Amino acid sequence: MTLEQLRIFIEVAEREHLTRASEALHLTPSAVSSAIRTLEDRYGAILFNRIGRRIELTGDGKLFLEEARATLARARSAEMMLSELGGGKRGTLAIHASQTIASYWLPPLLTRFKQAYPHIDVRLTIGNTESVTAATQEGLVDIGLVEGTVQTQSLTIERVGGDQLILVTRPDHAWATAGRLNWDRLYEGRWILREHGSGTRSVFEDAMRASGYNPARLTVALELPSNEAICSGVHSGDYATVISELVAAPHLAAGTLVKGDFVLPNRQFLMLTHKERYRTKAMRAFAEMMLQRA
Repeated sequence: MTLEQLRIFIEVAEREHLTRASEALHLTPSAVSSAIRTLEDRYGAILFNRIGRRIELTGDGKLFLEEARATLARARSAEMMLSELGGGKRGTLAIHASQTIASYWLPPLLTRFKQAYPHIDVRLTIGNTESVTAATQEGLVDIGLVEGTVQTQSLTIERVGGDQLILVTRPDHAWATAGRLNWDRLYEGRWILREHGSGTRSVFEDAMRASGYNPARLTVALELPSNEAICSGVHSGDYATVISELVAAPHLAAGTLVKGDFVLPNRQFLMLTHKERYRTKAMRAFAEMMLQRA
């Protein structure tokens, strides 16, 4: 059994979806499926039930998930110690970030960090706010980066940036030229939204509740797992969505999507680190770089 197999198993178990896990791991679905099959065949254990296109953890899988998380956390701790013994100039920095941050905000910082610390192996995994928070709590990553609000006693939470949420439709949607929209009007539309657990959706729904409106009353035609899929879906039909202005910018510039006249809140980008886990030199250097930018 390898640490890479454990990492793949954890990603699949948390998402209960091979394709989403493969996207987060930057592997092909066949490679992810093969790793799971190898674990099951080698030890004669059934870790997942396959139900059509869905997969779900078996009872044995749930038990193994706890052990796999603990083992990977211990391996990360040992790796950090060796990095420090080497003067902090080598080693790894594991970052788990939600989609908007990982795809649109983080890359320039990673480039700068790699130039300053060329021998630090930076590992980036993409998830949503919920999965990033869980991975940071369990010690599977050094730094978590999320959008929106996180409430947990075990993590240190620091603001490192932010963005603006906007409502978008395709140009021929009725809302494109409707003027100022209000919350009541939003109930009339059909929506494509990110999955529950994403920072974008959480901030949007929190804003609805704060204004006295129930998100459950929205007509959500589709839930899609990526920003790119959301934009493509909205462009293809009579739908609306709420998305980061960073994500929408190229589509707005090309004229394939338009911004609706509706005021949504700014949201924060937050850095998460575990209060009781050791901060390596690489962690401290990258955190300082982000805080200076903020």
